[in-house]
Amino acid sequence: MKTLYDVQQLLKSYGTIVYLGDRESDIAMMMLELDELEQAGVLEKKQYDSAKVILAYELQQSRKS
Repeated sequence: MKTLYDVQQLLKSYGTIVYLGDRESDIAMMMLELDELEQAGVLEKKQYDSAKVILAYELQQSRKS
């Protein structure tokens, strides 16, 4: 997993599609969804960590723009 798109596809595989119309809000919601999946024990720790790093980076880049 290397991109925001990869994270979106991961979430989609669990039935979650996030589109709020605002990039920062989308990323924040994806983070919450990842947290829920990890807490439920559905997501592997390695996938969770990788996705969170990608989302944190994307959020930071979004705020710079």
